[in-house]
Amino acid sequence: MNSNHLQIKLNNHLVDLSTPIVMGIVNVTPDSFFKGNRFISENEILRCVEKILSDGGTIIDVGGYSTRPSANVVTQEEEIKRVSEALEIIFKNFPDVLISVDTFRSGVVRQITRNYPVAMINDIGGGTLDDLMFETVSDLKITYILMHTQGSPQMMQKMTNYKDVASEVLHFFKKRLSQLRLFGVNDVIIDPGFGFAKTIEQNYELLNKLSYFKELNVPILAGISRKSMIYKSLETNAEEALNGTTAANMLALIGGASILRVHDVKEAMQTIKIYYAFNNIKTNK
Repeated sequence: MNSNHLQIKLNNHLVDLSTPIVMGIVNVTPDSFFKGNRFISENEILRCVEKILSDGGTIIDVGGYSTRPSANVVTQEEEIKRVSEALEIIFKNFPDVLISVDTFRSGVVRQITRNYPVAMINDIGGGTLDDLMFETVSDLKITYILMHTQGSPQMMQKMTNYKDVASEVLHFFKKRLSQLRLFGVNDVIIDPGFGFAKTIEQNYELLNKLSYFKELNVPILAGISRKSMIYKSLETNAEEALNGTTAANMLALIGGASILRVHDVKEAMQTIKIYYAFNNIKTNK
């Protein structure tokens, strides 16, 4: 189905992306923008991970620092504590699970990977918020998600001045991918950064032109789930944005996304199945 037959290496195993996969979100923060995805207690974390896996999720994305617009600053020590406590619970009960850690701090990466077999780092800063991030993922030989943003989570929504958002994001990826290659980092996924330093209109322009990024020949991750680009367009809230998320995820798959990062894994898996059925009929005619 995917002409590029892209693969990613996770914990020394190759994961085939000829059919898209789903990354389920586990936020161990008290202030995630979606109230239905704030997990603090051990039972809450276990129930969430168990549901992600039983619903068909391939990767668990664990984050200890909310990066919603105007999010509170969290110290590195507190972020490490939150993520470590969650991973201790998860790996004790699901020892073979594929874990992505959502952080933009190289210090968090080094500390967490020293103690837990993390498969991937999901960096919302794309290396721009920590000058040591590229060197760190190179040293650790770990798969890396390169996301586009501008500014810190506290300031990013004031940094939305683009002449051509799609071409500028593409240029960002070309430049940063070249830098990563110089560090010897080859297992890279790109994320256009929906909702990060973009207006609603710019988010939809990126979604409309997502196929442009296929020229980079690396997997594309789409993280659109329940974001303001959806619920503000529907004049509702994050809690009521599941149907809109499903529609946006289908558009992302059509544009070439190989990974969907979501709060609702079952519905994302169903979207992939419908996309696969539709695409398979087109291919076989």
